[in-house]
Amino acid sequence: MDVDDSSALMIDEIYANGDDDNNNRTIRRPIISGDQLDIEAYASLYSGHTKISRLIFIADHCGDNLTMRLEALRMAFDEIKKGENTQLMREVANKIDGRLGSDYTLDEAWCDDIDRRAEQKKEKLENELNSSRTNLIKESIRMGYHDFGDFYYAHGQLGEAYKSYVRTRDYCTTSKHIVNMCMSAILASIEMGQFSHISSYVGKAEQAREALDTITTSKLHCAAGLSNLKTKKYKQAARKFIETSPELGSHYNEVIASQDVAIYGALCALASFDRTELKSKVIDNSNFRDFLELVPEVRELINDFYSSRYASCLEYLGNLKSNLLLDIHLHYHVETLYDQIRQRALIQYTHPFVSVDLNMMANAFKTTVAGLQKELEALITDNQIQARIDSHNKVLYARHADQRNATFQRVLETGRGFDRDVRSMLLRSSLIKHGCSMRSLTRKP
Repeated sequence: MDVDDSSALMIDEIYANGDDDNNNRTIRRPIISGDQLDIEAYASLYSGHTKISRLIFIADHCGDNLTMRLEALRMAFDEIKKGENTQLMREVANKIDGRLGSDYTLDEAWCDDIDRRAEQKKEKLENELNSSRTNLIKESIRMGYHDFGDFYYAHGQLGEAYKSYVRTRDYCTTSKHIVNMCMSAILASIEMGQFSHISSYVGKAEQAREALDTITTSKLHCAAGLSNLKTKKYKQAARKFIETSPELGSHYNEVIASQDVAIYGALCALASFDRTELKSKVIDNSNFRDFLELVPEVRELINDFYSSRYASCLEYLGNLKSNLLLDIHLHYHVETLYDQIRQRALIQYTHPFVSVDLNMMANAFKTTVAGLQKELEALITDNQIQARIDSHNKVLYARHADQRNATFQRVLETGRGFDRDVRSMLLRSSLIKHGCSMRSLTRKP
């Protein structure tokens, strides 16, 4: 394999990474897998409605794992029982379908009692709001609408909750009120899955800089990151998650956990950042490093990717995949992100070399030569790799620009330009010397 001088230091490492014997001698780091997901530990990272939503999502997407499904539904049932969402209780009880015993069947008396008290509370809130409107007390009206938003949110009426939160906007008198309105609207939007609303409210909140502290700013970064992730703007999503301060801690666990910030930010960065950005914005970022420490597997796969240890990196990704597919926000993006990360790895692998042995490269990427060749053909067709493939000898040849010829052509063009300019100056000087000008040349006899 011929290589450029700049890549000499990488050769041994890359070669070893694709060598079976060397891999067998490598001490394997522990890697979590989907089968080992501790649902109780996972659920403990969250609170409120997102905790229930995530548990239900796991139950719906864990495949044939009946034990995991029932465990997730049991925990969701217990969490719902602490709140006031009778509609969600009926849905979860129906999913359980009596498989967890009499303690986990629908309690109609509990539902009726919750609904009755909800009607009473709603009537009280309406009376208080009407009184505030009559007296034109702006702050009381704002609080009345906000209380209505909390009421609807607690009972799972997210659309009505969102409308109530937004109605407080006309009665906000301070920057703090505006930020509070935006955060509430963002929360309801995330729960509804209406991510298109989020960016506008993040922008409104960020304008009230004097009312923002580090934690609130971090919450806004997370919300913006989720919005960009939803619309597959992975580079923008990565930047927002990476900008999040470690001070966030568990202050936003009604939406996202610190571990999620690490996972979402890292995968989006791997899929969209070049090597320079990955080094400066992720690996050397002391703030984001604190998040990565919470998920060692993700930290290691980033280091492996940057260090061109592709076999190890892809192994981490493969083992993490079953877990990531159970994540409510990441589930729909896993395949796309994995494809983009793999493509970047292929591009990064081939970039420093003049020629690459496809057998060795296939070994490094744990695939067949035929499969690798198809992947490379797609990247070449898409103009992401400048190369050609010798199918007979199974060698990839890079089409590096002829720097010597390009430099020679630039010198010739510069010389021609210089000659043209000199001739023009000499002609102009000669005309001036002989008293000629455009005016005299065009003068009629």
